[in-house]
Amino acid sequence: SASEIGGDWFDTIPVAGDKTALVIGDVMGSGINAAATMGQLRTATRTLADLDLAPAEVLRHLDHTAAELDPAFATCIYTVYDPHSGECRIAVAGHLPPILVRPGGRPELLDLPSGTPLGVGDIAFQETTVKMECGDQLVLYTDGLIETRSDAIDARINTLLDLLSEPQGSLDDVCDHLLVALRDQDDHDDVALLIARARPLGTTG
Repeated sequence: SASEIGGDWFDTIPVAGDKTALVIGDVMGSGINAAATMGQLRTATRTLADLDLAPAEVLRHLDHTAAELDPAFATCIYTVYDPHSGECRIAVAGHLPPILVRPGGRPELLDLPSGTPLGVGDIAFQETTVKMECGDQLVLYTDGLIETRSDAIDARINTLLDLLSEPQGSLDDVCDHLLVALRDQDDHDDVALLIARARPLGTTG
């Protein structure tokens, strides 16, 4: 139904030089208006990715785009992974922090400048570079995955970290496991979840 349409989105976009942009966002509100705003921001993001701009610069342009919509505020993370350098450049616009999962290690909630939501206007975004080795995973998610009316968000994030510490299969299996474990069947909030695993150049899967 129209009332269940939301504004969460994610995307993976090829960028020049074998790089990949990873995007996740959450337009505040729900319904057709939020979905329409999400569509416009997603289209703008793909256009900006083609220009191979720095993540903070992409968010600056998206902030201007959101400010012109009626009215629109959205949280977002825009990252660019370069397999040649093994670096992931990340900029955040008021979104929940990503999680870095290294093989054999405890999943780490990345401590990044949180920024402000898109649409606030005239706020500088900051960029952080994170080293990613082969097999490392970056987990991006929206608040619908972890927020409930009865539990503190810190406790829910710790539960997410614990789940990511468990033995893992394919990325699809991990996503399914997280959704089943964290989502209540009666919770109708939309959710987006994106997990990317660093791998050597020239490989697939």
